[in-house]
Amino acid sequence: MSTPRTPPPLAGGTQGADALRPLLAVALDALRKGATARRGPLPAGGPEAVAERIHAAAHPVLPDHGTGPETALRTLVHALTEGAADPAEPLCAAHLHCPPLAVATAADLAASALNPSMDSWDQAPAATALEALVTHALAAQIHDGGDALITTGGTEANQLALLLAREAPATRGPVRLLAGANAHHSLTRAAWLLGLPEPVIVPAPAGTLDPAALDEALTELGGPPGTFLVAATAGTTDAGLIDPLDDIADLCAAHGARLHIDAAYGGGLLFSDTRKAQLHGIDRADTVALDLHKLGWQPAAAGLIAVRDPHDLHALDHRADYLNADDDTDAGLPDLLGRSLRTTRRPDVLKIAVTLKALGRTGLGHLVDQVCEQAREFAELIDAHPAFELYDTPAISTVLFRPTGATDHHIAHVRRRLLTEGTAVLGRAHLDGRRWLKATLLNPHTRPGDLAALLKLVEETAAAPTTETTAAADHTEGTDPR
Repeated sequence: MSTPRTPPPLAGGTQGADALRPLLAVALDALRKGATARRGPLPAGGPEAVAERIHAAAHPVLPDHGTGPETALRTLVHALTEGAADPAEPLCAAHLHCPPLAVATAADLAASALNPSMDSWDQAPAATALEALVTHALAAQIHDGGDALITTGGTEANQLALLLAREAPATRGPVRLLAGANAHHSLTRAAWLLGLPEPVIVPAPAGTLDPAALDEALTELGGPPGTFLVAATAGTTDAGLIDPLDDIADLCAAHGARLHIDAAYGGGLLFSDTRKAQLHGIDRADTVALDLHKLGWQPAAAGLIAVRDPHDLHALDHRADYLNADDDTDAGLPDLLGRSLRTTRRPDVLKIAVTLKALGRTGLGHLVDQVCEQAREFAELIDAHPAFELYDTPAISTVLFRPTGATDHHIAHVRRRLLTEGTAVLGRAHLDGRRWLKATLLNPHTRPGDLAALLKLVEETAAAPTTETTAAADHTEGTDPR
């Protein structure tokens, strides 16, 4: 008779912390050494070089006999870190991709170790109670008496907003979405997923939704109240611009349209006493998308949808006897299935709750103010530099700029060269018929010297001879400008 093998240790239970401690030391050491080996915000060499290094570290992915936990952890964490685009590096500033706070990341480890599943109370007793407290507190930042649900981010929140509009009691027939040309792509995609009529795209000539064009579109479409859903944006992906929320809310009230505000980016301004006025009118929305893995410094995922009328959430009510039987609910066990379209979901609320308690609204607001001030300083630096053109004063923490006199082809080349060399990570945007480099500043540890170094690096790269062929540049011209 063979001797049974001792199974690997678990992360939970009374022995879980002891099992994790040596492995955490290995993982943390690999994180540090991997970041040192990377030597910058991005691995050098481009996609092929990164793929080769990952192949060398991971192959064979499923060996006949394992290497043991410490070797596997050390090897792959080091490889992933060395090959990462690290938003904690000041010159990694392309996307709405924040460096998470250490305290939030530590909380996320605890959530993973405990592994509550947020689809029934008996799998997540404490997490259920914590989620109720946190969602109500965050909803209160927007609506008195409102509610909020945890989502994976702005995309899921936008999809839920369209679903709730379709199912709302006041809805009269199929809902028609009206969204600005500046709106996030997830809104029109959600309309497609939900089988809604083709959305109406409203002009946004200055990068924000035009109220006059919206009024004209609503008037031409006609229809009874409850037929239309208007989606406004508080923090566009390309430039961080904020639609005129109050004016849009007035038009929705006049035409009997429902209002959703996608504040996945700009919602973080609510924490700032000096900047929350930029979101004036947000409380008039029926639904609001928020995303705390942007201006909230959370590890992904950490999104929310806030609703003004909690009764709207009844559209999500669902019964599965093994999770929320009627007699269990009648006996007082909380019903979680109506809190999401997902079944199994992580307790993402823990990292959010820890961050809110650790920093408070003032502490988070200070971080928001820091990155917005960085953007202002960077814009002033660009505006004063004769070799660059600034798009406009930043509304939040996104700065668009371009080398003076450069073609769109050359700007694309400059960005790709920086990526391939691993020296800087900048995004791209297409506004006013031209291509712009995009710096999205979300790292509160960035210093003025970092911004000056970034601008100098772009200047030197733009002045260097190009080796890309015209054919390659032409191919790039046809891709998504974002």
